[in-house]
Amino acid sequence: MDGTTTLKKGDILIVDDTPNNLRLLSTLLQNHDYEARSVLSGEMALRAARSAAPDLILLDISMPVMDGYEVCRQLKADTNTREVPVIFISAFNEAMDKVRAFEVGGVDYITKPFQWAEVLVRVENQLKIRSLQTQLLAQNAQLQQEIQERLKVESALQAANQKLQNLANSDGLTGAANRRRFDEYLQMQWEELQQQCTPLSLILCDVDYFKRYNDTYGHLAGDSCLQAIVRGIEEAIAQPEQELIPKMLLARYGGEEFAIVIPHADRELAYKVAREIHKAVQQLHIAHAHSSIGAWVTVSVGVATAIPTPSLDPKDLIARADDALYAAKAQGRDRVVVDETLKKN
Repeated sequence: MDGTTTLKKGDILIVDDTPNNLRLLSTLLQNHDYEARSVLSGEMALRAARSAAPDLILLDISMPVMDGYEVCRQLKADTNTREVPVIFISAFNEAMDKVRAFEVGGVDYITKPFQWAEVLVRVENQLKIRSLQTQLLAQNAQLQQEIQERLKVESALQAANQKLQNLANSDGLTGAANRRRFDEYLQMQWEELQQQCTPLSLILCDVDYFKRYNDTYGHLAGDSCLQAIVRGIEEAIAQPEQELIPKMLLARYGGEEFAIVIPHADRELAYKVAREIHKAVQQLHIAHAHSSIGAWVTVSVGVATAIPTPSLDPKDLIARADDALYAAKAQGRDRVVVDETLKKN
C-alpha cells in the first residue's frame, strides 16, 4: 500500500429489509468511493439519520412496521434531516406509487430490478444537486452576514454623520442651534413661506445686565446661567399649546442673545410664545444681585412678523425684531415688545 487515503465522494444511507439488496448496493457504492451505511428497517433508518445525517438516502418502500413513505415523511418533518435527499428504490412500478413517493419528499425513484449504471448515475446526480444546494445556502448565509455587517457599518456611518452634522449646527455651550444654523434655517423658511404667502415670525431675546452677572458670579456661573435659560426656553416652546408650530428653531444668536424662528406664526401667536419665554426665564429664579430690575435674571424680548415676498429679505425681519428688542430695553428691560408693522410688499 502507498499510504494514500481515498477521499470519499459521499455518505450514503441504504435502507432495505432484504440483506442481499443491502449487500449488493453497499458493495457497489463502496467500490465507487462512496461511504455506505446499511440498515434493515425504517426505525433504524430514522435513528441512523438523526445520529449522523447522511448526504443521501436510498430507501426501500415495502418494509414491515414502517414503510418507506412513512420514513421519508418523518425525515422531512425533522429539521436535522429534512434537507437530506431521498431516492426511493422499489419493485412498485405504478405511476401512483411514484407520485406518492414524490409527494412525501422523495427526489428520485428507481424501479427494481435496478441497473447498476442507473443507480450510480442517479446517486451522482443527486449528490451534485445536494452539493450545489449546500454551496448556495452557504453563499446565501455569507451574503446575508455581509449585508448585515454592511447595514451596521452604514448605520454607524449615518450616526457619525448625523453627530457631525449636529456638532456643525449646534452651539457648543448651550446645545441650541448656532448662528450658522439660524441663518440657514431662516433663509430656508423664508423661501418656503414665500411660496405659500404665509407669515414668518422671529423672536430675539437678550439677557438683561448679563455683563454684570459675569462680573459678579464669574464666567463659569455665566455659562451655567445661559444653559439654564436655554432649557427654560425649550420648555416654554414645547408647551402643548405650541404643538401647532412644530418647526420652531431656538438658536444662540450672540453671546447672551437668543433667537426663535417660528414658521406659519402670525403676530398674535408669536407674541404668545414670546410671553411664555419671558415668563419661563423669570420662573427659573436665577439670582442676580446686581440687576437694576430685580433679584432674578430676566430677559428683554423683541418680536417681529412678516409675510415673505420677493421685495423683502430675511435681514429685514431680523432688523425689525432687533428694533423691537432695542425698544424693550429702552422701556426698562424685562418685557416683551412687538414690532407693529406687518409688511406685505
